[in-house]
Order: sequence, then C-alpha cells, then structure tokens
Amino acid sequence: MADTPMLKFVTKGQHYPEKRAADARATDFNEISTSFPMPDAEEQASRCSQCGVPYCSTHCPLHNHIPDWLRLTAEGRLREAYELSNATSTMPEICGRICPQDRLCEGNCVIEFSGHGAVTIGSVEKFITDTAWKEGWVEPLIPGAARGQSVGVIGAGPAGLTTAEYLRASGYEVHVYDRHDRAGGLLTYGIPGFKLEKDVVMRRVNRLKDGGIVFHEGFEVGRDATMEELRQRHDAILIATGVYKARDIRAPGIGAQGVVKALDFLTASNRASFGDAVPEHEDGTLYAKGKNVVVIGGGDTAMDCVRTAIRQGAKSVKCLYRRDRENMPGSQREVANAEEEGVEFVWLSAPIAFEGTEHVTGVKVTGMRLGQPDASGRRAPEPDPGSEYSIEADLVIKALGFDPEDLPKMFGAEDLSVTRWGTLRVDHKTMMTSMDGVFAAGDIVRGASLVVWAIRDGRDVTDHMHKYLKTKARAKAGERVAA
Repeated sequence: MADTPMLKFVTKGQHYPEKRAADARATDFNEISTSFPMPDAEEQASRCSQCGVPYCSTHCPLHNHIPDWLRLTAEGRLREAYELSNATSTMPEICGRICPQDRLCEGNCVIEFSGHGAVTIGSVEKFITDTAWKEGWVEPLIPGAARGQSVGVIGAGPAGLTTAEYLRASGYEVHVYDRHDRAGGLLTYGIPGFKLEKDVVMRRVNRLKDGGIVFHEGFEVGRDATMEELRQRHDAILIATGVYKARDIRAPGIGAQGVVKALDFLTASNRASFGDAVPEHEDGTLYAKGKNVVVIGGGDTAMDCVRTAIRQGAKSVKCLYRRDRENMPGSQREVANAEEEGVEFVWLSAPIAFEGTEHVTGVKVTGMRLGQPDASGRRAPEPDPGSEYSIEADLVIKALGFDPEDLPKMFGAEDLSVTRWGTLRVDHKTMMTSMDGVFAAGDIVRGASLVVWAIRDGRDVTDHMHKYLKTKARAKAGERVAA
C-alpha cells in the first residue's frame, strides 16, 4: 500500500503564510500576508486527519468539501482541488481571505481539539484559487441555452452576485441593480484592502459582466424605478441589498462634528484606494491623519476601522468595547493584527457622552463589569459606578453594527412584508417574500451576518427561483396552447 500523504499533523506543525512586519504593513492597504508557496501549501494540507465526520465541513455554511480538496492539494493535484472547491462556492478565494475560520472550519478542526493546531484551511483555500486564476483554470461564465425569461437582482453583494452567476449559467437573462458605482457591495466598499485587495473582487465582477450579466450601477430602487416597474420588466426578482443602516448611541453630544459612522469612514477610504476623488478626505471629515481616533465597537467592522485609521496616519487609535476580550464578537486574529499595528484596546468600557461644542474633543467613558448571562448566553455588561473618565478624541467612529433600512418605504412597495426587526419576511420553504415572484436572500433576511452565509443564501435561493421560473414558463406555454 502506498504511503499516504495525509495525517502529517503529528510530525508537521501548524504554519500560516508569513505576515509582513507590522511597521511596514501599517503604511499601506495591501494584504498583510503573502500566499503560501506550493511546498508549504502541500505540507499544511497534508496535516489533515481525513476524519470520518469532518466537522470543518459541517461547520462551514457552504459545506465545502474541505478534507477532499486538502488531500488533492497535498498530492499536488491543484487543478482538481480548485474544481472541487469551486463546486460549492462562487468566491472561494474571497472566503479564504475574510471568513472567520477561527470560528468556523478551523475552529472545529478535529486536530485542533487534540492540541496539534488546526489545519490552516483558509490559507490553503486562498492559495488554491489564486493559483487557478494565475494558471488560467478559472473558466469564463458560459450562459446556458436561452430560456426567454428575465431575472432582476437588487444588490450586487455576495448573495446577489452568487444568484446572478448561477441563474445566468442556467440560461436566464440577468440584470443586477446596485446603488453604488461599482459592484461588490461590502466586498468593494466595506472591507479594507489589507484584508481583501480590490482587484480580487473586480476580477470576479468582470467575469460576470463578460458572461452577459447586465449591471445597472448607480441605480436606486424607489428613485430610478419602483419595485412594480421592475416586476413588469422581469419574470422574477431577488432582493439582496444587505443591511446598511448604522446602529446609533444615545448619549449627549452624539451629533457633534467628528462623530462619524463606520461605513462612511470605510467607504471613503476604499474609494481613495480606487483612486477616486474623496472630498471627505480632502477636508479631513473622514480622514484620520494626525488625529486621536476612538472607535466604539468590538466586531469585525470596528477592527476594520481601527486598522484603517492606523494606515491613514492617526496620532493614536483606541478601541472601546463594553465587554472583555474573551467575549468580543470580532475575530481574535484581527484583534492580534490590530495590536501589532499599534491599536490600544480599552476593554470593559462604554461611552456615556461626547465632549466638545463645535467639534468633538473627547469621549466620556464609564467602566463596565460583566453581570449575569443575557439571552445570547454572554454575560451582560453593566456600568461600574464611579468609574467615569475622559479620553481625548478628534475623530470618533461608531461601529456598533447594522440594521435594515426603511423597507418597504424605500422601495415604494407597501405590500412588501417585514419582520419586527425590519428584515424582509420570507416563506422559508421558498425564500419568496409576500410579493409573488419577489425573493430575498442574505443579510436583508437574516440580519447582519457573514459573507459566507450570504453566498450560501444566494446558492439556496437560486434553486427556489429556478423552480418558480420553470412553473411560470409552463403556465405561459399552457396559455398559448389553450389560445
């Protein structure tokens, strides 16, 4: 029996691609790690234990065939590894970069439980597909035989792009409508280049455009067309707009100049990375250079903000979070990266007021302590009396999460039903909204979540839309016969 290339975790240690030195990477928006060289990718893939019940796959929202493509990588069969990876995901190299693997696949790796350190799944996934692009293995999107039916997709984020790709491959005419001047949603304007360089996103978008998907950029439903007008144009509609309304803080001084929203700050920075003129950088409104920056929040968006502020040349960057390090929602890897780059974390702290008259000058903070667990199971933070103090600040960035925008009013579609949280209400058996032929997927249904879940939802809703469209086509054919 030939020697297996796998189960090397007992002799090979866990190894990630080398990160650039913190002082060097903190001066630009390039990704902080290079990709694996081929020998390292093979070696790290060979650490997989090929367990009978792969928890890495079951805890991946896409249920990627992780052990199988790890084995193919270890055997040097990279093209086959790519094809298998691509079979379940429309953007594996993007997931490999930005998924919180420590909470999903790698966090549930069997050899992690045994104390040997998880297989570096995300880094191998990134390596496989980056190699596929380099070698020309990523095939163009070839439309299926034309079906004579049209689909409108509202929102060019990961859920919308995934559905657009699959439906176009099935032969439907697909139009994507997005409010921004570039497709990609948060992949383009919300996630900084040091986590996801923009050419990685644009090559995916361009592949879809080359495949005949029509993009209507700078298009707002409710302004440029009503929902009813789009329903008249298309045989089915998908709403995949995500959630963009920033959660706010109730505290004195919250309206002061210099207190800004996280997404405004990140969008301005990403536009500058594209080479766009950004007036808010020129006048300093959304630019951190030379300022004492305070970011409020403990999720991945807060991590993106603190690390962006460092790269813009902030004088100091502090992150306030009301719980402790162990109870924060953001990736621990991102916290470590931020600390290496010079961010100071102020744990168990919450703002109670914003100081300054014409412009913010500081944040009044109270210390917090952890009480009894709340409904989420985490210990609820509560103020610690007598612990108030002030932190100097010229720029305060609110990164407290996102809620749905004002639907259905924004779309001019009063028949569109929403939940008490403002997300779109769908029949979970069909993913259809209260309007016939109008489906919804991604964060606008589930609330703010991960990119990988948006891709999964985009994949799932494709099947439901396909069934609906086939039924609609048969009904029309029957009408023609009867006539």
